[in-house]
Amino acid sequence: MSMDAQPRFLKTEKRFFTFGEKGKGLVLESGAHFGPVTLAYETLGTLNKDKSNAVLICHALTGDSHVAGYYGEYEKKPGWWDTMVGPGKGIDTDRYFVICSNILGGCMGSSGPSSINPETGEPYALDFPLVTIGDMVNAQKKLVEFLGIERLHSVIGGSLGGMQALAWCYHYPDHVRSAVALATTLRHSALAIAFNEVARQAIVRDPNWDKGYYYSGEKPSMGLSVARMIGHITYLSDESMHQKFGRRLQGKDAFSFDFDTDFQVESYLRYQGAKFVDRFDANSLLYITKAADYFDLSRYADYQSALATLKKAATKFLVVSYTSDWLYPTYQSRDIVKVLKRNGLDVSFCEIEADCGHDAFLLPSDNLSGMITGFLSGLHGKGRG
Repeated sequence: MSMDAQPRFLKTEKRFFTFGEKGKGLVLESGAHFGPVTLAYETLGTLNKDKSNAVLICHALTGDSHVAGYYGEYEKKPGWWDTMVGPGKGIDTDRYFVICSNILGGCMGSSGPSSINPETGEPYALDFPLVTIGDMVNAQKKLVEFLGIERLHSVIGGSLGGMQALAWCYHYPDHVRSAVALATTLRHSALAIAFNEVARQAIVRDPNWDKGYYYSGEKPSMGLSVARMIGHITYLSDESMHQKFGRRLQGKDAFSFDFDTDFQVESYLRYQGAKFVDRFDANSLLYITKAADYFDLSRYADYQSALATLKKAATKFLVVSYTSDWLYPTYQSRDIVKVLKRNGLDVSFCEIEADCGHDAFLLPSDNLSGMITGFLSGLHGKGRG
């Protein structure tokens, strides 16, 4: 097929999977029972005959199921990892069947605090139970089973998505052939928890938050905007902010000598905060950041037995960190590698030189793309998934 004959865009669609309609949903790590559960998801590529080429991609904190391609010809922007996922790309949809679902507790089609509680006909709000990364993974496992897949070729994720990839290996070691953990950690540091708490406080102290029951009135837009501004700072680096903004003024030649926007970086953060309010739910941010703070695989009593099962299953790992990531710095990725190697697991590790901070894994990178391509291909030699 000539280049002119190829479609201009990779088309995909959001789908929905619901289970536990009769109350037989999930038993959460908190002990609560929750159902029905709905997950929004997207698939790209074709599942092969023996269903061995499935790759699950787990999104980061405020991502969604729309990982790549376009929902329609007139959609302005593709999915959030379109630079990595697609025909001939790092995660090649001509070779792999790619799955991505919106996490439990989210607000992009999966069950979360903004979803309608079937018992009341109103949004759950804070009646939605607190969930963990493990709960998110348990819901994803139901989706994978629904798709008829016994063992995933790989689970791949960055940041919060990396935590999910690691949790998959803990909860379902016999069902994961490999995992790619990008810019992530085994557990949140006090610094990461502190930033999340400040973001949560910005939301709950907004007068419109109304203890979470704001859906019929004004949203806590100011609190959510500030929370996003705080989070966005942690995704960047000193060098990237210096290169992008420095101390340049915003549309003026002198200081205003008031509390208006003087600097370009101030304008940028306000823009990011305002844009976020239009697409995300404040309560979901509370729930997801709390789940991230709770994450700590070593606290499970059967942690060592899971590692032993992974060794027996010959599960392979690729762990990647970035030099300028100060949210989850390289030493935390090295901690993951140490734990896995100490238990005899096959682990590859790379620290990538990058000056753009934590978000580097989301940006176009031939280095990362080639690394993931080689890692996935190496799992089955020269054969096709």
